[in-house]
Amino acid sequence: MIKTKIGIILSDKMNKTRVVGEVVKRKHNIYKKNISSTRKYFVHDENNKSKKGDTVEIIFTRPLSKKKRWNLFQIITQKG
Repeated sequence: MIKTKIGIILSDKMNKTRVVGEVVKRKHNIYKKNISSTRKYFVHDENNKSKKGDTVEIIFTRPLSKKKRWNLFQIITQKG
């Protein structure tokens, strides 16, 4: 089973690296209120194709650096 996630690119300032945010929604155990938080993933983008605001699908891979463990699989929608 291959791990994939869908998220939005938050930063594209690094060369060949993107920061992708995945919104996680859950219910609080006591107050039963909906809580949304963002998980950030460092993603390898070999050709620098994606831009900030794009919705992308990422796939888990071997460790590429200290923080990069994800590869850009495909761009789902482009901003603008």
